[in-house]
Amino acid sequence: MKEYIIEENDTLKVLKSPELNYIFSKKTGFSAVWGASEKDDPDYSPFGPFIVDMEITTICKGPGGHLCPFCYKANTPNGQYMSFDLFKQTFDKLPDTVQQIAFGVDAECESNPYVWEIMSYCRNKGVIPNVTVADISDDTADMLASLCGAVAVSRYTNKNFCYDSVKKLVDRGMKQTNIHQMISQETLHQVWETLDDIIHCEPRLKGLNAIVFLSLKQKGRGTGYTPLSSGEFATIVNFCIRNNISFGFDSCSAPKFLESVKGHEQEEQFKVVAEPCESTRFSAYIDVSGNFIPCSFMPGVNGWDRGLSVPECNDFVRDIWNHERTTLFRDKCVSCMHDSKACQYFEV
Repeated sequence: MKEYIIEENDTLKVLKSPELNYIFSKKTGFSAVWGASEKDDPDYSPFGPFIVDMEITTICKGPGGHLCPFCYKANTPNGQYMSFDLFKQTFDKLPDTVQQIAFGVDAECESNPYVWEIMSYCRNKGVIPNVTVADISDDTADMLASLCGAVAVSRYTNKNFCYDSVKKLVDRGMKQTNIHQMISQETLHQVWETLDDIIHCEPRLKGLNAIVFLSLKQKGRGTGYTPLSSGEFATIVNFCIRNNISFGFDSCSAPKFLESVKGHEQEEQFKVVAEPCESTRFSAYIDVSGNFIPCSFMPGVNGWDRGLSVPECNDFVRDIWNHERTTLFRDKCVSCMHDSKACQYFEV
């Protein structure tokens, strides 16, 4: 393993090595990654993940007390949460390459009693916490705005839970406030309703940073939903571009996005910001029990009934990041990426 160095202060984190480099802004979330030269696009980080998706609760009653009908986790009010001690044991095993942690919480961000201790610990260690919610109180908005780098608000059937939560965050100075919109045949009307509200300046969406589209993975309560075709996805993308709507998408959607913008005058620029599947390449998922799994959609899929325990490992990079199961997944992921495929397991 070649050596690398990390340099950081309150605003920037920089990794330097002969084969991999990055710069990350702790203030804006901007990140740039390159290899031996700025023109090199590395397949993965040999030093460990940059982003960790960490589940700290499986307890959720949904926005307004109504369970999300397409939750791929199929969470209910009966679940478990990660203790603060387990979080510390897990966090302290992570390599210093980690820039930010996206925490998996419930709709209200209230079911884990240690959530603010966890986020504060994360912040004090120089790692930026991010989170996705759906229906938050004023007190929760206060805490999120003070601790998080970015907050996404999921859009479900009743848009008011989402829009009210967006306003609470923006009113508290949260500049990186986004809407998460799952896209499928069954939710397409929600997509267009939200885009229409953005165009017509819905007051509660003033200050919204972007709408982020999440492609359907048919798992959990989402098994009965239908993925969008590439053409339908392209229609949404090009509508946003024509109307100057700030938008983003999950890495699962990158191949569809790149197909959507073929021939566009900014196609080369779009390619720079469209990162395909990052699982085991630059990101890692850790479940509520502290187990590493390639991504949050993989528990129970293709041999990942049990993950690799992070608290019990001696060295994360050697024992988990370079474990033979992880390496096998990574090799398939890189192969899919080079073949312009979205995912090795789900039809996205």
